Amino acid sequence: MFSKVLSAAVYGVQSRLVQVEADTMEGLPSFSMVGYLSTQVREAQDRVRTALKNSGIYLQPKKITVNLSPADLHKSGTGFDLPIAVAIAASYGMVKRERLENTIIVGELSLNGKLNAVSGILPIAADARKFHCSRMIVPCQNQREAKAIQGLEVIGAGTLKEVLEYLQSGKTPENPTEEKEEIQTERQVDFLEVKGQETAKRAALIAAAGFHNLLMIGPPGSGKSMIARRIGTILPELTLEESIELSRVYSVLGMIPANGSLLRQRPYRAPHHTITARALCGGGHVPKPGEISLAHKGVLFLDELPEFHRETLEILRQPLESGEVQIARAGYQYTFPSQFMLIGAMNPCPCGYYPDLSRCQCTCTEVKKYLGKISQPLLDRMDMTIEVSRVPFLDLEKESSGTSSEQMRRKVESAREIQKRRMLDRGKLFNSQMETKELEYFCRLDGKRTEFMKKAFDEMKLSARGYARVLKVARTIADLEGAEEIELKHLQEALCYRSTVHMYWKGR
Repeated sequence: MFSKVLSAAVYGVQSRLVQVEADTMEGLPSFSMVGYLSTQVREAQDRVRTALKNSGIYLQPKKITVNLSPADLHKSGTGFDLPIAVAIAASYGMVKRERLENTIIVGELSLNGKLNAVSGILPIAADARKFHCSRMIVPCQNQREAKAIQGLEVIGAGTLKEVLEYLQSGKTPENPTEEKEEIQTERQVDFLEVKGQETAKRAALIAAAGFHNLLMIGPPGSGKSMIARRIGTILPELTLEESIELSRVYSVLGMIPANGSLLRQRPYRAPHHTITARALCGGGHVPKPGEISLAHKGVLFLDELPEFHRETLEILRQPLESGEVQIARAGYQYTFPSQFMLIGAMNPCPCGYYPDLSRCQCTCTEVKKYLGKISQPLLDRMDMTIEVSRVPFLDLEKESSGTSSEQMRRKVESAREIQKRRMLDRGKLFNSQMETKELEYFCRLDGKRTEFMKKAFDEMKLSARGYARVLKVARTIADLEGAEEIELKHLQEALCYRSTVHMYWKGR
């Protein structure tokens, strides 16, 4: 007898519907599986057969054929164990077929019939409506994660027997009382702890308001890492849509916190400079997200920027422009979101003290070679570059004062709200996302401002991309002040954040 169960496979951070078909017929007893399967899926037949036996379900010896359709789509992972077992049970008439309609089933089986959690539940649950499904059966460990998607009935079960009883009688499995969701929190840091460095704080505020990339150059111990670590504290909270989009990435990697559903905080990722290109952008035989996707909607901090392998840094260029990473494998295109805020920090030379010639021991050749590790195309993609100088003793002795992270975040949220209203019908949220049409409409210059920018463009030898980024930063500065138009002072400040690049790399 033929039966069909709906399941899904995850590719990148998206899912595809998979129909698990089972047919039993008289003949020489056998169990065969087809449908372009990985080794993990092929091994499911042994797990399923043993799990059924240990659940007290004895099948009459028959010829069993299982097909995972579409046959031209490669299937991997252990989440097909449960739908295969249910499909076989249905083909033996052990479940009511009407209960399988509009129901997605995902889960891994232990040999004793217990269900184990699987990764990638959230992308499947989020796409359930697209598959015209209103119900989902998952291991109880994944239940809270799937329930994060509104409008989807989620049934969590602990064993295969509970699933079969539910599909036969409608009796909902009695799971242990759900524990309170554990929201991951970190020790709150604050910009009040940063003494001095008012210019750097101002740059951080502007960068956060427009989601601009920021590069900080300065000697060791000047506070670059300290400032970068606190930028996350002034970013607005994740919206529900952003939270789901980000949580998809972490779900695929099995990184959703224990007893958690959606990520509540913007990510802050700070990989070591020895990271490989594949670990940064993602990849592998079955491609998985990398660090830049884990930083989606948050901050990616690269400390000691010139110490990264050059080919690793160059990989950042395309994601910084498009906001996504595309990896092709075996005729299939995997797409990972990577809309992150890049914060870089570096010393100006190998010893770290250039241009202070009283302390710098590097030759001009060494300085030039060190700075040359950062390519001009990558520098062009940094919206803002600032010098972070040594903190004077008097600033260190002062009590913490100035603007707190809470005050800065309120300014950022106000500027973000202006940007959201301005580009609501264009599908963009930040000034850094503006393209040519938006720049022409929202960043129009005339008269003195045009002449000023023409002179700056020629003297600083700006590229077309560099010029566009100056306008975007100027628009953000104007938004922070609540100004309708970009004024001359906004352009002047925005150009100051390009002059550092001109100063350090002008000889190259």
